[in-house]
Amino acid sequence: MALQERVLAYAQELIGRASVTPDDAGCQAWLADKLAALGFQCEHLRFGDVDNLWARRGDAAPVLAFAGHTDVVPTGDLAAWTSDPFRPEIRDGLLYGRGAADMKSSIAAMLVAVEDFIADHADHQGSIAFLITSDEEGPSVDGTVKVVETLEARNEKITWCLVGEPSSSDTFGDVIKNGRRGSLGARLEVKGIQGHVAYPHLARNPVHQVAPALAELAAEQWDEGNDFFPATSFQISNIHAGTGATNVVPGTCEVIFNFRFSTALTADDLKARTVAILDRHGLEYALTWTLSGQPFLTEPGELVNAAVAALRDATGRETLLSTAGGTSDGRFIAPTGAQVLELGPVNASIHKIDECTPVAELGPLAQAYHGILTRLLAGA
Repeated sequence: MALQERVLAYAQELIGRASVTPDDAGCQAWLADKLAALGFQCEHLRFGDVDNLWARRGDAAPVLAFAGHTDVVPTGDLAAWTSDPFRPEIRDGLLYGRGAADMKSSIAAMLVAVEDFIADHADHQGSIAFLITSDEEGPSVDGTVKVVETLEARNEKITWCLVGEPSSSDTFGDVIKNGRRGSLGARLEVKGIQGHVAYPHLARNPVHQVAPALAELAAEQWDEGNDFFPATSFQISNIHAGTGATNVVPGTCEVIFNFRFSTALTADDLKARTVAILDRHGLEYALTWTLSGQPFLTEPGELVNAAVAALRDATGRETLLSTAGGTSDGRFIAPTGAQVLELGPVNASIHKIDECTPVAELGPLAQAYHGILTRLLAGA
């Protein structure tokens, strides 16, 4: 069977399993059977309700790990889909189904690339590994982060990591994500005094009090970014206050906000500067922080160079390095010292009704992964 047909068949097998977070629906067992036949040692690591797979072929360094997730987001309104999201269908050259782009096609391409590489290089250098979770689309507390903790506890290190997230913008391979911004969220509760709107001197309106502080936070220039990252952004996502009545001054105001920040500053810098602004406005408040991930950056080097060259061979075009977008599980792997890249399909339809990916790009995706393997582990 031709390379692209094999990727398509594997992708269809995975899409046909309704693995909505955190249910793996047997995806990892299917993958582990395929990998075991190639000589991988497979560990099924379950934490809480989350299934994880760590599979490794070889016991020497360097280690090239393929990372990804078998879980998908909920389908939404099934009636809005043109076809059953868990019955993969090809229409007009596109493979439709939940997970077609995010990211079951990537896992299928990884598997095909590894099969072909091992067929040609059974005695390859170093080790090949797969780190697969079913918790990437969920809370991300019992998935990759726990697997990485397990590996770190036994001093098992990943040298290079390819995350199969849909990194491409318009066509496969036009963008590689060589880093991600950090994500720092906060819940701010400003305390006032509830009262009647006709007697404001007997109340204290927390909405009025916090508004100037929020305006200052929104106008603040947190940094200027750097060569790889845009400037840090501050965004308010939710504000809630009041009882719903028009004649009651609220007693509290809750504000939810988030920073997406670069390597130009730290989470502690952002916390300290935020507190300083809030304190200047004389607020009575409580502030709770949630750090979802630190920023990371893989600068040009072995992995980046291999990926750029492999994409040139597979697609005939040059690729752009980018750190734009949200977070990924790469944020848990990069702090161990691994070089991390995200390389996968076009992201235009991810999480949407009628999620899809071009069938014609499945072959080049596997070719790119194979090219990276060859450049890093084939040896002389």
